[in-house]
Amino acid sequence: MSGGTKRKVPASPRPQLLAASERPFPERFFSCMTSYAQGAALKGAIELDLFTVLSASGQTVESLALRLQTSVRGTRILCDYLTVEGFLTKEDNRYSATQEVATFLNRRSPAYIGSAALFLGSQMLLENFRDLAGCVRKGGTVNASGTLAPEHPIWVEFAHSMAPMAAMDAELIARILNGGIKKECKILDIAAGHGMYGIALGRHNPEAEIVALDWKNVLAVARENARKAGIGSRYHTIEGSAFEVDFGGGYDIVLLTNFLHHFNAATNESLLRKVHAALRPKGRAVVLEFIPNPDRLTPPLAAEFSLMMLASTPEGDAFTFQEFEQMFNNAGFQSPEIHDIPPSPERVLVGTR
Repeated sequence: MSGGTKRKVPASPRPQLLAASERPFPERFFSCMTSYAQGAALKGAIELDLFTVLSASGQTVESLALRLQTSVRGTRILCDYLTVEGFLTKEDNRYSATQEVATFLNRRSPAYIGSAALFLGSQMLLENFRDLAGCVRKGGTVNASGTLAPEHPIWVEFAHSMAPMAAMDAELIARILNGGIKKECKILDIAAGHGMYGIALGRHNPEAEIVALDWKNVLAVARENARKAGIGSRYHTIEGSAFEVDFGGGYDIVLLTNFLHHFNAATNESLLRKVHAALRPKGRAVVLEFIPNPDRLTPPLAAEFSLMMLASTPEGDAFTFQEFEQMFNNAGFQSPEIHDIPPSPERVLVGTR
């Protein structure tokens, strides 16, 4: 600059600081970062059988503590928390369960699904979220193979805990398929877990033969569920990995329920080709999945499921219908039909060979 004259640089405007009383409290951030407490409170209440005891509504803290054999202080704090979160109501210092809680979390209700908390809140599952930033950097789980390690004990917990929740979806799938199922049919249930999907088809069709495929330790649960459902003599099993064992052939239906989201598209195409080869002509592959819309933001539960796969699998995802359609077509299937099954947040795809 000539003449040694210094140019005056305008000062940056100072940020306007609000008085403490005018600053908004970051409630959403705080609630999110402490949301683990909500899951723990719900799981704890289920373990204590609080919601079953509350089937007799309008109970005081003292009466609840006596029946649950818990401390009055602990019972009060838990019940107040659950009331704030919308699971209970409180009037004149008496607590009652909401209708939704009475339907799904009262052990005496035919729609009881409280056992799902044992799987969804298990330390084996939560461990995958210990270093989510690391998962984002890597693009997959940082916990070895995540939940996909052979014979992982989490799938035994899944089979025990998630059967009641799966039973509803299983019935809805059976209604979709029953119109096109011949009396004598052969059904393969891949990654059967609790077995509820194959069992539902077997109950609806007394001439159906079901073949369940899963790890040996998981199949013990499925076989017991089949026996209780009265179809044990028609329920057969194949032990091992779906990618390695021989399926056999001549199947009318192959079930792939809540399985493909664990893998990448190329791996799924390879498995679907194997399924295609195992089906009879006009046989059908049936997929149950959380399927987000193309925007990957809606519906919320389906869209958010991708994060679960990021944390717990090396390459899994919640795939859109368009992505599944490409997989099916590449594996030799006709373009799949998509079915909503309300009130379930999941969707059903049916691809025909």
